[in-house]
Amino acid sequence: MKNLTDSFLSLGLWSSAGSFGFNTDILATNPINLSVVLGLLIFFGKGVLSDLLDNRKQRILKTIRNSEELRRGAIEQLEKARARLRKVEMEADQFRVNGYSDIEREKSNLINSTYQTLEQFEIYKNETIRFEQQRASNQVRQRVFQQALKGALGTLTSSLNNELHLRTINANIGMFGTLTEIID
Repeated sequence: MKNLTDSFLSLGLWSSAGSFGFNTDILATNPINLSVVLGLLIFFGKGVLSDLLDNRKQRILKTIRNSEELRRGAIEQLEKARARLRKVEMEADQFRVNGYSDIEREKSNLINSTYQTLEQFEIYKNETIRFEQQRASNQVRQRVFQQALKGALGTLTSSLNNELHLRTINANIGMFGTLTEIID
């Protein structure tokens, strides 16, 4: 302690002596110098340090607020995206269902039109067969008729003589005359 008081005394002497010198006693001068420097730092640096800390605190709070706002915005966008995704999924399901029903409808229409076409072909085939049968039947009848007529003419020609021929003509003329009297 004696050194400490000696250093205060020597400070007082310095100002009165008007001279400047170094005190080489480290134990006496160091704690005083440190306490003076610390005192000055605390006195003058307290405002600067508190301003720096307040600025830092404000920046951190602002960053936190901005982060919270960004997080809220991101959550809102996420919810909107989820809603759009649900809507798109519903539309996709609806398109899928409509697509399947359209395919089934087209398939049914194709089957029905094919069935109707086959029925029309069957009707056309049956009509064609009937027509061809009638035509063939008519041709057969005509040939049979022609053959019968040839045969009848041949028989008539061979069995008719002039006398039988004249009697047949007279009988037919008589029948014709009777028919005309009845009609009149």
